[in-house]
Amino acid sequence: QVQLVESGGGQVQPGGSLRLSCAASGFTFSEAGMVWFRQIPRKGFEWVSRISNTGATTDYADFVKGRFSISRDNAKDIMFLQMDSLKPEDSGTYYCAKGWSGDYTLFPRGQGTQVTVSS
Repeated sequence: QVQLVESGGGQVQPGGSLRLSCAASGFTFSEAGMVWFRQIPRKGFEWVSRISNTGATTDYADFVKGRFSISRDNAKDIMFLQMDSLKPEDSGTYYCAKGWSGDYTLFPRGQGTQVTVSS
């Protein structure tokens, strides 16, 4: 069965950086598109980024373009989200999920990792 475990969240000051990781198991990682999305208090779910199975194609939400970078290591079954120039409005719970298109909130996902951007 699909298992996804996020890590790397924490508290950081505005302008700081965090690198989230998503360890995958239970499926052929190299054949799966993957996404990151977040849950913001009082705002709901927001799609953040996606990466194709090979890593050749990546997409970003407008509000993270130029600040976040998604990548993956298929040899290690792990995906990353490098987050730079963090803003308070980036605070929330970040989830990785297995999927590419459609309703990402229905994709198999991990338990989430909390990101807090605050001075």
